Amino acid sequence: MEETQVARLPIEMPKMGYDMETGLIVRWLRAVGDQISRGDAIAEIETDKVTVEMEAVASGFLVEITAGAGEVVAVGEPIGYIEDGE
Repeated sequence: MEETQVARLPIEMPKMGYDMETGLIVRWLRAVGDQISRGDAIAEIETDKVTVEMEAVASGFLVEITAGAGEVVAVGEPIGYIEDGE
């Protein structure tokens, strides 16, 4: 029986502007356990200028949310994890 390798990929707070250092998670659009595809909107992020939908950069399952709605997170820090199941 062959073992399946599962990659656990961090979802990082994206840099959405030159001066952006942190972002506020307005709300998650997907829940832990949801299957997501690359490009799916997964969360709403607010900067000092705008609120935008953050897209998944990989396909798989949302397995952990490490920063919830209302939390301010530094650019590049993980806010959740996707497992690709491949």
